[in-house]
Amino acid sequence: MSDLRPQENRPVAAILLMLATFLCFASLDTTAKWLVTHGFPAFQVAFVRYLVHFLVVLAIFAPTQGLTSLVHSRALSKEILRAAFLLGSTVFNFFALAYLPITVTTAVQFASPLAVCALSIPLLGEKVGPRRWFAIGLGFVGVLIITQPWSAEFNWAILLSLGSMLCAALYFIMTRALAGIDHNMTMQFYASGLASAMLVAPAATDWVWPEDTSYWILFGMLGLIGGTGHYIATTAHRLAPASTLAPIVYVQIIYVTFYSYVIFDTPPDRNTILGTLVIVLSGLYLWARERKVKGI
Repeated sequence: MSDLRPQENRPVAAILLMLATFLCFASLDTTAKWLVTHGFPAFQVAFVRYLVHFLVVLAIFAPTQGLTSLVHSRALSKEILRAAFLLGSTVFNFFALAYLPITVTTAVQFASPLAVCALSIPLLGEKVGPRRWFAIGLGFVGVLIITQPWSAEFNWAILLSLGSMLCAALYFIMTRALAGIDHNMTMQFYASGLASAMLVAPAATDWVWPEDTSYWILFGMLGLIGGTGHYIATTAHRLAPASTLAPIVYVQIIYVTFYSYVIFDTPPDRNTILGTLVIVLSGLYLWARERKVKGI
């Protein structure tokens, strides 16, 4: 199965699409936090998120691409690993959202590009110079500022958020390993389909039926928002290279700060603000350094 459309050079349109992408992801986390803090198990919330996403993928692409094309993979074992890491990231994050402010979980997730850079050495055989190691170290200092592991106020749930970040980094590495092997829609098919299948048993064990129409709407929004975000991101990367779009991820902190303050009445504290700034600066330095190394 080939790409549906050729790549284009439209960076402004791509940046606008990525702004919409991260609004979707911030809205997804906000919706998930609302549900898990109102009595719905994290496994159930994650299951519905992926099931709706899977059904949307089937509805959009199966009629035009054919189910056989969606299912066909040249690296099935890597697809399974990628789906497992994405599932782990989501489940850890949804459990963490039950205990932590959304600004904290998002800030920790910002360290995933730094973890990707570090893990790419043993897993992908890439080389990382001393300057990039400095950026990685600085970013994890930012994580320490946010998590405060030495403090009496340390929240154990931050370990869930760190687990989510590590799984996300491994997911991105597997995505990089699959680049040029499987089509994006095949990757979405396996990521959402396998996650749904793996979550059936734990979700059914502790299922809570929504008693209010608003909760049904929120559950339906989970998969739609998540699927839309991934689809928009795929389109954006067709219009501009990843190296141009990478820094846009940090706009998500603006979205989640707004949601956290308006919906949950929880503005970010001083440690979260300072740690986030450190992580963002290290991430931007790493991005600029990689562009220079690659001669972009």
